[in-house]
Amino acid sequence: MSVCPVLATTAPTAVVEGAGVHLRRAFGFGRTEDFDPFLLFDDFRGDAPAAYSAGFPWHPHRGIETVTYVLAGTVEHGDSLGNRGAMGPGQVQWMTAGRGIVHQEMPKGDAQGRMHGFQLWVNLPASQKMTTPRYQHIHAEQVPQVVDDRGVSVRVICGQFGQVCGPVQGVAAVPHYYDVELPPGTTASLAVDPGHQSFAYVFAGRGTFGASSGAGPNAGPVGNRTLVRFGAGDGVVASSDEQGLRFLLAAGAPLREPVAWRGPIVMNTEEELRQAYAQLREGTFIQRD
Repeated sequence: MSVCPVLATTAPTAVVEGAGVHLRRAFGFGRTEDFDPFLLFDDFRGDAPAAYSAGFPWHPHRGIETVTYVLAGTVEHGDSLGNRGAMGPGQVQWMTAGRGIVHQEMPKGDAQGRMHGFQLWVNLPASQKMTTPRYQHIHAEQVPQVVDDRGVSVRVICGQFGQVCGPVQGVAAVPHYYDVELPPGTTASLAVDPGHQSFAYVFAGRGTFGASSGAGPNAGPVGNRTLVRFGAGDGVVASSDEQGLRFLLAAGAPLREPVAWRGPIVMNTEEELRQAYAQLREGTFIQRD
């Protein structure tokens, strides 16, 4: 295995989005080539309802896929196509916005007031920017979990881990998206496709990433709310300390296409962006079959 070197470790930035949701942004609205095909990653964990209860009222998307993964609390959603539902702990919503959708996401805390979750934006290639919108709502029991004899656990949201395939299908960037947990004092090697760009986001415990020699800048130790960006290779190596370690691992095939991005709409050219926002103003943004 060619171990993916650690290129950088960074802390997320505190931002306020929607109607007043306080969250941490690990990346987004920056150098899109650094994470291509991924555009944005938000950590919206919070234990105080005042920090998240205003939610994300009706807003548009076009040209991307949004991936919401809930750990605690619920996220109620609705859209311009008439879909309604709620995501609870362990559930995933993979929304392909395609040619355009208007939706809302309203978080609600659990009995202890906790609202814990993450949202990842995945770019669509030019050939699929205007595809038909769709949802894939994945229940917790549909997400396979692989546990080895040391207790290393991998929940496979998307992609393939060994012989186990995740429930999300038909995604343009053919990404892998895992929830990985290591018991204290454990090392795990996780295969990724050569040529894919990959990152990890630590959200519990503490540990190191990279080769056992510690090669690469600041490969560890890192803890909660740390983004780890990897270089080229075919495997990510992680080691936990006495606290154990839990992180999300994402890897995807770069699209290497021009990006024209403003707010919730991501296209390939400025003219396509202008057209999208003109359609919003004119009331023609939602296109029916």
